[in-house]
Amino acid sequence: MGRSAQEPQRRTLLVRRAELTALTAQTALSGALPPARVADVRILGARIAEVSAEPLRPRAGEHVLDAAGGALLPGLHDHHVHLLSLAASASSVRAGPPEVVDAAGLRAALRAAPGTGPQRWVRAVGYHPSVAGDLDRHLLDALLPDRPVRVQHRGGALWVFNSPALRLAGIDGADLPGVERDASGAPTGRLWRMDGWLRRHAAALPPVAVDLAAVGRAAVAAGITGFTDATPGRTPEHHRTLAAAAATGELPQRLTLMRPEPQPTVMRPEPQPTVAADAPAEGGRVVGGPVKVILDDDTLPDLDTLAARFAAAHRAGHPVAVHCVTRVQTVLTLAALDLAGPRRGDRLEHGAVLPGELYGQVRRAGLVVVTQPNFVAERGDRYLVDVTDEDPASLYPAASLVRAGIGLAAGTDAPFGHPDPWRAVAAAMTRRTAAGIVLGADERLDAPAALALFLGDPADPSRPRRVRPGARADLCLLRRPLRAALRDPSAGQVRLTIIDGVPVHDAG
Repeated sequence: MGRSAQEPQRRTLLVRRAELTALTAQTALSGALPPARVADVRILGARIAEVSAEPLRPRAGEHVLDAAGGALLPGLHDHHVHLLSLAASASSVRAGPPEVVDAAGLRAALRAAPGTGPQRWVRAVGYHPSVAGDLDRHLLDALLPDRPVRVQHRGGALWVFNSPALRLAGIDGADLPGVERDASGAPTGRLWRMDGWLRRHAAALPPVAVDLAAVGRAAVAAGITGFTDATPGRTPEHHRTLAAAAATGELPQRLTLMRPEPQPTVMRPEPQPTVAADAPAEGGRVVGGPVKVILDDDTLPDLDTLAARFAAAHRAGHPVAVHCVTRVQTVLTLAALDLAGPRRGDRLEHGAVLPGELYGQVRRAGLVVVTQPNFVAERGDRYLVDVTDEDPASLYPAASLVRAGIGLAAGTDAPFGHPDPWRAVAAAMTRRTAAGIVLGADERLDAPAALALFLGDPADPSRPRRVRPGARADLCLLRRPLRAALRDPSAGQVRLTIIDGVPVHDAG
């Protein structure tokens, strides 16, 4: 590797008797687990230096770890997560299933909250209308009239404020987009996609306790060595917060941060070379990712406007990651990308509704679908009740995309989904709801393909990384061989997590 003179000064780790299985795109197509081999793996600094079927002789001062036949994998990467929201959720009241299932439970949870600041603000998350209907200021006033309360819908786009909260935040008399109003023009308390405005202007909202170190610890315990943060409209302040957490080790994971949209200027740009998202420099923990584009059905742009937004991102040298959870969003996105011209690295986030007749267009555009199989397990029973304009069994397709040759990866969407990727792997394999109903049996993935959803390169999410010489030493060691571990996929299978060649979690 041309570094022999430096090797004595670098960290060294020898992992003996590790089971290696090379998962590839073909693995996802076949569903079969490739043959495994047992090898010794030497790590020098932040890179894998040697992989040998023959036992390697330990070097002076080298730490030796016996894997005892356990599977050594590339570290898991969560390709769609919201880190600051995940950290904030730990200090928020749970307002939805399974913890809260009815209005009485919601009232009790809100009233029991200690609150924050002099006004004892209550912040609640995870609400679903099955608990107490469609919340507005008046319903929240009835539940807790004398303290400011804000409740976030589990989808993340909607906050509901009660009357004291609206008054303190300065929203009652403000003319702002995103503030829903009743027939008389009064705010209903429902605020759509206003997180950015609230951060910048609502000084009365007390700061939310954010423990990113706890997020990092929980993640390494699950074998996660990297995150792609998909938060839209990221502010410089939030970028600095995450970068600082990575620099101090609070978040030991490698971070890919999606970018806010640039302003479009030209409808039809000159053709651009195809490039993936920024590649990290040696040792770099935080890099930029694709441009996040949010679509909502009630505020959809026209085709030319959306194409111009995509073109602006591409002209700046970045792919796009487009939030698509409905049929109309997906159809519009594909038409706009056809007009603007796709770019390598473009992604469809969620792909909740993706009709089969669109698969050819998705494949030709080279799009990767970043899905959330965990939603089938976590929300499937509600889909059966709430979803009437689509077949619930067709939501969040997976196996049919793979069969059609479309790149597929996954993220948990935490905190809007459970942050454990192993739960998502299990959900992709079974598509079983909490009540035990299988939603879309034909969309189930075999175990290797389900695991591969979280093994992709962050700049090319559907291409699984491999344990090979020269690769980054971001690794996850399981207690058992892979075939045995995948019979019961869970974070409990993780024995050791390594980032940049350094063990950051050891379950013993």
